[in-house]
Order: sequence, then structure tokens, then C-alpha cells
Amino acid sequence: MDEERTVTLKSLARTSELKHRVETREARIGIVGMGYVGLPLALLFSEEQFKVTGFDIDVRKVETLNQGGSYIVRILGNTIQKAQESGFRATVDYGEIAQMDVVIMCVPTPLDEYHEPDLSYVRETVQSIAPHVHEGQLIILESTTYPGTTEEVVVPLLEKGNRADLRMALDDVSPGFYVAFSPEREDPGNDSIARRDIPKVVGGCGVAAVELASAVYATIFNRIVPVSSPGAAEMTKLLENIYRCVNIALVNELKQLCMRMGIDIFEVIEAAKTKPFGFQAFYPGPGLGGHCIPIDPFYLSWKAKQFDFHTKFIELAGEVNIAMPYFVVENIIEALSQRRKSLFGSRVLILGLAYKRDIDDLRESPSLTIIELLQKRGAQVEYNDPFIPSAGRGRKYALNMTSTSLDRIPEFDCVVIATDHSQYDYPSIVSKAQLVVDTRNATQGLIAGNIVRC
Repeated sequence: MDEERTVTLKSLARTSELKHRVETREARIGIVGMGYVGLPLALLFSEEQFKVTGFDIDVRKVETLNQGGSYIVRILGNTIQKAQESGFRATVDYGEIAQMDVVIMCVPTPLDEYHEPDLSYVRETVQSIAPHVHEGQLIILESTTYPGTTEEVVVPLLEKGNRADLRMALDDVSPGFYVAFSPEREDPGNDSIARRDIPKVVGGCGVAAVELASAVYATIFNRIVPVSSPGAAEMTKLLENIYRCVNIALVNELKQLCMRMGIDIFEVIEAAKTKPFGFQAFYPGPGLGGHCIPIDPFYLSWKAKQFDFHTKFIELAGEVNIAMPYFVVENIIEALSQRRKSLFGSRVLILGLAYKRDIDDLRESPSLTIIELLQKRGAQVEYNDPFIPSAGRGRKYALNMTSTSLDRIPEFDCVVIATDHSQYDYPSIVSKAQLVVDTRNATQGLIAGNIVRC
């Protein structure tokens, strides 16, 4: 009995100590994955005077950060340098995980070639940190994934791989480490809301994990939203993105119908959004990009099959969005043929390689698919993107392309507006181009015979 009481007191002291270290900014924060999610998160903690260590397997990223530089357009080098003054540094040495009080994993969760979840980055990351996990440490996964990942994949790997034979602690009275899931809510290019003002959802394996994770995130976010379990938090993220996916699929399909009917879908959307209730505007485009929205429906549909459930509605939305680059290519072919030109041998310039406006993120960009489809049909394709000077890997094969000058627009048989970057001078582009295929309504208000909107 005395031994059990001793363990209980030690455990309570351990969680109280971590909370105290968080409140006094003495806690060491380790963030694994210095990409579009992990690096901004590291900078938020650094602003609060935490000593943050960024972990990544990419040596070039680590060297750039330690030299005070940045590889993400929206994050300036002086921001990195300011974080360094608070103790921020990056490393490829996962042995330093042992020195951290809190470890947050922000690694990719893509789809494989069969459109099934690829958790290889999560598994490899957990296996890398597991040997260095110590008692009282808080481990948090932020990567978007299907419900059950934290408890069914992360926890068993942590328990199997740590050298101290520790187990996950479900409460204050059990020895071990703590595990939670908190979905990232990054929106690259969105400057209308401060990161701190984005509510942070937290689901933990046990009450203690929720309390600890909430205490950690409360230092950098203004509102914490605790939920009952990691699974609920994982599903929350999927719901958010599937909601967008389904509604974008709806307007993408309506766009195709409106084109046949001779109606401007963008005019319709602008009129509809004047309704002060019951409607939220979504806009069509050449397809979905980014790490989450094109992927999340397939994560959930894959998991649903384990419960003998077929997510027909969600999968259909995914299929509609996947088909949009093919729709764009067919419209390019039609526009060229009306000018007595074949796509085969035609020179096509893609404006915008990023998946959305004014960012440098290529992940799942529909532009990549459009380029590959055009090349397969014999077109000579080049691109311009002010945020992406070169592109190596495409979706299915190496592109090995560099951004070409806009001065060369007159040389191309067709210019395709795939991403509506604000830096583009659209009237000038239209005046110089032989043919413009606009997939983003970027030329709205311009009247010219060489514009085809799709």
C-alpha cells in the first residue's frame, strides 16, 4: 500500500512539474518535421520564449534554419533569426529527443499509389523517437490521419520501442509517458486570421494527457477545445476538410453544368452569397490541392471499410474533384481546335504551379496533373510561378522544369491560368497571349476574344 502511494505521489509530482515548467517557459519543446506545419508552430513557441528544437531528416532544411534562413516564402529569415535569440535550433539528431519535455510530430500523411493511407512517415518518426522517450514526457501527433491512428499505431510503437520499457500513462497516478492528438489547422496564404486566434482541438489518451497538452497549447493559442479522445480529435480534422471537399465538388460539378447552359457560375455564387444565412460560398477551380482536402476523404473511406461502411457520398466528391484537371485539359483541346490547332505539338504555358494563390506549396497541386496530361498528349509545356523557381518531382514522374519568363507569353499557343497569383497582371497577360484558358475566373471583367473560361 505504501509503495502504491509513493508511485501515486511521484506521478502527481511529475505532471505538476511539467505544468509548472510549461507555465514558466522552462519546458523544452521538440517539434519533428520542419515543414509548412511544424516550422510555424516552432516559431509560435519561440515567440513565447520557449527553447524549441526542430527535428528533420532533411539536412538542407536543418542547415538553412541554423544559418538563420527560411525555405518557405511566407516565413522571412529575420523571423528565424529572432527565434534563434530565444534558443531555437534545428537538428537531424533524434537522440536529442531525450532532452525534450514535449515532443510534437508534424510529418506528412500522404496517400499511396492505390489511394490508401501512407503512414510510413508517422511510423518512421515514432520509431526514431521511441528509444529516447522518458517518463513524464508528453508526445503529441498533429498529422492529419484517420481515427484510431494515435491509439492503434503511435502508442504501440512508442511502448515497443523505448529503451526504458515504459508504457503510456492514462492518468496522474500511473508511471509512463503521455500521448495526445491535436490536429493542425494551418491555412497557407491566409493572413486574415492570426494563428493564435485559431482554436486548438486537443484529444488525449486519458485525462492527464488532455490537461498537459491543453496547458502546452494554451501558451500559444487563445482558445483550447478539449474533446473526449484522440479519435474524436482525428475525426474533427477529417470533418473540417471533407466539408470543404464536398462543397468544392458541388460547385465544380455545377460549373460544368452552367457552362453547358451558358450561365456564369461565378456570377451565380456571388448572388447566392448575399443571402445572410444558410449559405457559405465555395468556388470552383482546376482541381484540389494541398496536403489535406484532396486526401482526407480517402483516409476516412479507407477506415470506414473496417466497419463495413461505404462512404459513397464522400468518395463521389473526391472523384469529382480528381476529374477536374482532365476537364481542364479537354477544354484546352477544344479551345485550340476552334483555332484550327492540335494540342499535339502546341506550346502551352501554365501560369501558377502552386495549389493556391500566393504560396509556394506544390503538394497535390492540380497544375502538376494538368502538365502531365498535356505532355502525354504531345504538348510542349512550360510554366511560370513567381513563388516556385523550379520543379523537380511531379505527381507521377520527374518534371525537371524551371519557371519561364512572362515576356515569352506571345510565343505560346495557349496560356492556362491554373493558379490566380495576385502578382500577375491579367490585362497584360490577355493582351499578349494568343489564347488564354482561365480556370480561376482571374480575368473576370475583361472582355477579349482570346479568353476561354472553364
